[in-house]
Amino acid sequence: MANAETATIDAPVVGHRRERLLAGLGRAAGWFDALGLSFLVPLARLALGDSPREQLRQLKRVLVIPMIGIVAFLVAWAAFAPKIETSLGAVPGPVAVWEQAGNLWDDHLREREKAAAFYERQDIRNAKLEAAGQHDRVKWRSYTGKPTYLDQILTSLITVGLGFVIATLIAVPLGIASGLSRTVNGAINPLIQIFKPVSPLAWLPIVTMIVSALYADPADWLPKSLLISAVTVTLCSLWPTLINTALGVASVDKDLMNVGRVLQLPTRKTVMKLVLPSSLPLIFTGLRLSLGVGWMVLIAAEMLAQNPGLGKFVWDEFQNGSSQSLARIMVAVFTIGLIGFALDRVMYALQRAFTFSATR
Repeated sequence: MANAETATIDAPVVGHRRERLLAGLGRAAGWFDALGLSFLVPLARLALGDSPREQLRQLKRVLVIPMIGIVAFLVAWAAFAPKIETSLGAVPGPVAVWEQAGNLWDDHLREREKAAAFYERQDIRNAKLEAAGQHDRVKWRSYTGKPTYLDQILTSLITVGLGFVIATLIAVPLGIASGLSRTVNGAINPLIQIFKPVSPLAWLPIVTMIVSALYADPADWLPKSLLISAVTVTLCSLWPTLINTALGVASVDKDLMNVGRVLQLPTRKTVMKLVLPSSLPLIFTGLRLSLGVGWMVLIAAEMLAQNPGLGKFVWDEFQNGSSQSLARIMVAVFTIGLIGFALDRVMYALQRAFTFSATR
């Protein structure tokens, strides 16, 4: 009897907890979608017993069908790749590429062990010198081993981040000015139409000469090759943000702008209180496009500027010409694609966080 009463009392509690969890999932669904993890929502709802048929239908749409596409691609790749002969041998299949990804990770771990051993020997040597009172002979050096694949990924992310920040700082103010003033828009528009289609391969020699002339004494934290690549990314990626910002500002409700004039708001307050909140969705759309363009441009820029990132990794493997090179280049291709997808999802999540409405 006691067990039956306890079960009767606990049932509403469990049901209330389940409803709260489902409500939380509903609120978080948009964020999972923004991060490319929308398949987790129907899985969680299915685990909570919420409309199993509907959740299975959703799971089929967001997980099963994409997985079928990926599996079909892998099967076709494994079947046809060995039949294509190149100067470096047959095109590697999925298994060979996965093996090289593991080898690159192992190389990274071995290089980290070498670095740790180097610093340990240096610490022991310097401790002995200090104990002997020979402080003038104590030296601290940085490990100068070759950059690993993960180091090159980090370098590429830093480079594209720097170029993207510079592009944003230039494009957003110019876009706001262009959207608010027909005169500024008329002056900027021809320059946009001329420079927007220019390839990074055309910009790179100009950027290299200018940076080499103005940045003759590079700092350790900002190598010249990194700055050249970042500026090239800036010149190629600022246009989507500039165009979308101008369009967003020009599309602000005229009645809202008239209210600002009636209240005699200064230009700064008009921009901060009226223009930016209304135009943020289009600004973020431009930022997403600019980041995608910048990441795509970066690889070509690093190849030619010899910035030690993913672009240089691809170029070095191509020049190496070993039997493993083609598989390693394909590892880099998948890495570039996955990082590009992740960057876009992060920008989309930021768009949802800072705007009232976001479009995919």
